[in-house]
Amino acid sequence: MLQKFDPDLIGQAAPPRRSVLAHVRELFRLRVDKSTSRVGFTALCFAGLFSVIGGRLVYLAMTSDASSEVRRATSLEISAARPDIVDRNGNILATDVKMVSVFAEPRNIIDKDEAVELLTAVLPDLDATELRNKLNTKKGFVWVKREITPRQQAEVHRLGIPGIGFLPENKRIYPNAEAAAHVLGFANVDNVGIAGIEKYIDSQGLQDLNGAGFAISAADLKPVQLSIDLRVQHALRDELAKGMAKYKAKATAGAIMDVNTGEIIALVSLPDFDPNNPVDALEPDRINRINVGVFEMGSTFKALTTAMALDSGKFNINSTLDARSGLRYGKFTIGDYHATHRVLTVPEVFIHSSNIGTARMALGIGVEGHKAFLRKMGQLTRLKTELPESAEPIIPPRWGELNTMTIAFGHGLAVAPLQALMAVGALVNGGMLITPTFLKRDEAEARKIALQVLKPETSEALRYVMRLNASNPAGSASAAAIAGFFVGGKTGTAEKVINGRYSKNKNFTTFTAIVPSDKPKYVFLTIMDEPQAVEGTYGFSTAGWNAGPVTGNIIERVAPLLGIPPRFEPPANPFPLMSRLGAWGTK
Repeated sequence: MLQKFDPDLIGQAAPPRRSVLAHVRELFRLRVDKSTSRVGFTALCFAGLFSVIGGRLVYLAMTSDASSEVRRATSLEISAARPDIVDRNGNILATDVKMVSVFAEPRNIIDKDEAVELLTAVLPDLDATELRNKLNTKKGFVWVKREITPRQQAEVHRLGIPGIGFLPENKRIYPNAEAAAHVLGFANVDNVGIAGIEKYIDSQGLQDLNGAGFAISAADLKPVQLSIDLRVQHALRDELAKGMAKYKAKATAGAIMDVNTGEIIALVSLPDFDPNNPVDALEPDRINRINVGVFEMGSTFKALTTAMALDSGKFNINSTLDARSGLRYGKFTIGDYHATHRVLTVPEVFIHSSNIGTARMALGIGVEGHKAFLRKMGQLTRLKTELPESAEPIIPPRWGELNTMTIAFGHGLAVAPLQALMAVGALVNGGMLITPTFLKRDEAEARKIALQVLKPETSEALRYVMRLNASNPAGSASAAAIAGFFVGGKTGTAEKVINGRYSKNKNFTTFTAIVPSDKPKYVFLTIMDEPQAVEGTYGFSTAGWNAGPVTGNIIERVAPLLGIPPRFEPPANPFPLMSRLGAWGTK
């Protein structure tokens, strides 16, 4: 093809030819003046957007009431794990099981009326009004129902209500129900100890408080081992229940203590309660009468007075006391229930339970000496054990000679029965006062805290007169003299104080027994509140007719469990010092 000639182009150079590749490179070349700033702006926008989103997430995580309250509830659940409680043989008395509770986050529930309707349909024991009020709050966390069953959990889950969730919790259970209720106490729905050993565990920090994680459970904590023997506990409760029914008593209680260690082997107070459902635990008639109640212990206190007299050196086992007539003091006259109207030796004062003879012993010691002795024996101050519940003794505001005379035979001073049990243990174990314990311990540990309060020879004298009271037909403890176990004991009957006056027809009866008398291992205590005269008691409601026989039944049943074999041949010369002194009844 011919090109048109242009004369103006004559003498000018032709422009260089550019390849296609050069044109492509030019097309895609970044221009520094525009493109770099555009990319930087875009990157900055993205960074700002992600910063806003990240900041919002952090804010929500830190300020969400629901999340924090759920975390707090979970933390409480972890910290509430409690150690197992076991008896002296390792049997479980209390343990934790895993339960599930339902909670709600009211802020996340869209239709609260519908939620109430659905939840009350599957959990019919919920109060609809109360639940609606909970869900209408602005709280981030509220409990709907604690401790539901797996079936209930599945039904609630199927409802699919947003804002409803589940939280695992520990629930305290007591496999033996009422068996050791007054010793164990119980824990509330938050697994916090309310009474008994459960409260003691919290006071000592033995439950898990570190919030280490969801794996924490009772199995991860060291069990708390008690001195209680579950087998003996069951037997004691059963025999007390039978006695309560037979003698139509208002209440009854009993305890067994190892005299050499101070361990409480069994303790029962009836009526009691089920710690799995302690709705009636606070009723007045269900108190722990052994530890919390205070009572005039009646003639069982004569053992203390006899020990005081003999240990003072002012009296010996052959001393005599005039009981031919009543002991007058001002307008008052002290007499004997079974009067002998003659001079009595110290052992005779004990087996005939002479108020007159016992009061004369106390007068021989004097008011201040009497008070000092009872204080030394732990009878004038509150007894402190692992059980938080304890009672202050009721002491006369003005203590004169008349008070000393009546307190000598168990009237006018009210103490917790566990205090009296502790004192009797010291009377017969060689004179060592050992504070009772509900935790397992050995004799060596007990000796470290024991106080020598009596001479060993005084202790032998008390073992002797207590055995004499059971073996002599005239003794009030003969009803508990179970063959083969060399039992010793002392009865006590006190008239109850009703509206500030002693009632003639309402008794509080007690029986204290030691087994075996020659070398005591255990001391038994039985109390009965307002027992009645029934068929076979010939119109009597005193201790020898009710508390005594019940104690005999207990000894016969539990002695083999305690490792005390029967001995049908009496021990040879069980009280050598009494024999050398020619004590009454040894010839």
